[in-house]
Amino acid sequence: MDDPEAVLDRAFEAGVTPIVSVGTDLSSSEAAFELARTHDDVVPTAGLHPHDASRLGAERRALEALANRSGVAGIGETGFDFHYLHSPPEDQEAAFRWQIQLAKHLDLALVIHSRGAWDATFRVLDDEGAPARTVFHCFTGGPDEARHALAFDAYLSYSGIATFPDASDIRHAIAMTPIERVLVETDAPYLAPVPVRGRVNEPAFVQHVGAVVASALDRDAREVAERVRANTKVLFGS
Repeated sequence: MDDPEAVLDRAFEAGVTPIVSVGTDLSSSEAAFELARTHDDVVPTAGLHPHDASRLGAERRALEALANRSGVAGIGETGFDFHYLHSPPEDQEAAFRWQIQLAKHLDLALVIHSRGAWDATFRVLDDEGAPARTVFHCFTGGPDEARHALAFDAYLSYSGIATFPDASDIRHAIAMTPIERVLVETDAPYLAPVPVRGRVNEPAFVQHVGAVVASALDRDAREVAERVRANTKVLFGS
């Protein structure tokens, strides 16, 4: 990705605020925290992605210390990824359960990653109970998964995938999501939305996701943008 300062400048020029910088391991969580220290419109999370869940033993203590710092707004992203299995399922589950408990203990938002693992994700949330503020990041389910996720009073965050021609199930999920539970994201530098497919994704492109979300909800794009900004501030306490 381009220089972070240039990326942020383009995002702010496009009216994208606040921006959530998500940690996926200790190093990226520390980088997110440092970025937020110099930008009032950036809020950081601290977490361990399911790809890196096997590093929980090595990074747990430092991640917990970081999560306790003032300004950290969420835990994760965490959850399950059975598409690649870079960490064994049992390690992913252990890291997920720990981060759910940490989010509850610190009263922070929980950022959930679930890919090819809806049953496991919902099973663990049923066992542990979802934190008061929970978001399914980069939501890729259809209406059935959306109903189940919403039953936890969670937010559903939609990414550039929602703009893809073959993503009708996701757009159906958007249509049934209450606007007060909708978020939009880029998952930068991945998943650049139509019409900028093939480019390195960045926060300024989230407007294209917002336009598709507004269309699926049959609402004005400006109304959706204002509501998403308000939802983000409620979720992350910024």
